[in-house]
Amino acid sequence: MILTAMAAAFPLLPDPDQARDWAEQELGDPVYQAAEPNVVDRISQAIGKFLEDLLRVPDNDGWGPSALVVLGIIVVALIVVALLIWGRPRLSTRASEPARALFDDDDDGRSADDLRADATVAADRGEWDDAIVLRFRAFARGLTERGLVDPPPGATVRAFARETATALPALVPLLDPAATTFDDIRYLRRPGTRERYRQVADLDDAAVRARVVPVASR
Repeated sequence: MILTAMAAAFPLLPDPDQARDWAEQELGDPVYQAAEPNVVDRISQAIGKFLEDLLRVPDNDGWGPSALVVLGIIVVALIVVALLIWGRPRLSTRASEPARALFDDDDDGRSADDLRADATVAADRGEWDDAIVLRFRAFARGLTERGLVDPPPGATVRAFARETATALPALVPLLDPAATTFDDIRYLRRPGTRERYRQVADLDDAAVRARVVPVASR
């Protein structure tokens, strides 16, 4: 009654049936259909809601189980990254460290290869004292560069020999004669000879070829 009266009073107003038809035609326009979320939109919305629920802090001001899991994963990832950056093996870091002093006041910073080459030059000249000292230093420097022996700065020859015997038992027969020769030349000022140089050179050559014996098989 009211709608009919209004339609009579206002001829431009549609009746109920005509209004329903107009509404259905309008909503059927492709513009409205394009505005509806597609499959990708629905998936994105679902993922966003999942992450929001996962990280939502409960009303009791505590961390929920899901948030703790995420926090734990982040912590583990940071630890792994730190190990990859700073957790390099000990042997590789030793090789990059500056050469340390050996045998009391010995502060020679040359590498094992450099010392070995200089010892050969001295031996070719018949300078046996220098050749013996340089070759024994080359032997000691080579072991420290490989990380097989790690004596404190200024360790004595005997202390170095004891630590070497533990790391490389195969060198024990050669260690004592060569260490005695070095002490004689370096500290007692006894003359070197070709034979005594050969003792130290044989020890150095054996050390270069030696491999560490696992503790379980010693």
